[in-house]
Amino acid sequence: MTRKSSFPPVVRADTRLLLLGSLPGEASLRAARYYAHPQNRFWHLVGAVIGVDLPALDYDARLGVLLDHRIGLWDVVKSGRREGSLDAALREVEGNPLAELVQNLPDLAAIGFNGGTAAHIGRRLVGAGTPLTMIDLPSSSPAFAAMSLAEKTARWLALRPFLTERKDSNRETGA
Repeated sequence: MTRKSSFPPVVRADTRLLLLGSLPGEASLRAARYYAHPQNRFWHLVGAVIGVDLPALDYDARLGVLLDHRIGLWDVVKSGRREGSLDAALREVEGNPLAELVQNLPDLAAIGFNGGTAAHIGRRLVGAGTPLTMIDLPSSSPAFAAMSLAEKTARWLALRPFLTERKDSNRETGA
């Protein structure tokens, strides 16, 4: 079994919402970008949350839009052994330093876990007693077909309230 590694986090100091997957799948690893599989609905789901047609944008623009909306992106698994892309095949998992990242994001209000594996591993890595809201989301993966895109979208829309509040309400106006 091949050992696979995650990408660096995509965050800014003002990140308010952190979206965490498990470990990039084969298509993403080959492309060296998050959620590269054409049937993965991540970009559709996050686009629905923020009201932007993310799939229509190129990859760098997508990341820029996420950051502009104060959304960060990372994975809970730093490295692990896995044949294929399924989370169920993960072995010898080493977690990313999520607790450390969270401590360095002063505006962070919530973490959204993209799928059950991300939630199971991520909650342990973030640690008990965190004041952050942690939301388990249905996986955007094409392998999770038990729920329709409409149902997934409805569940992902629960992230919206965490993007509207600002620690400093004058930040955008420069006042």
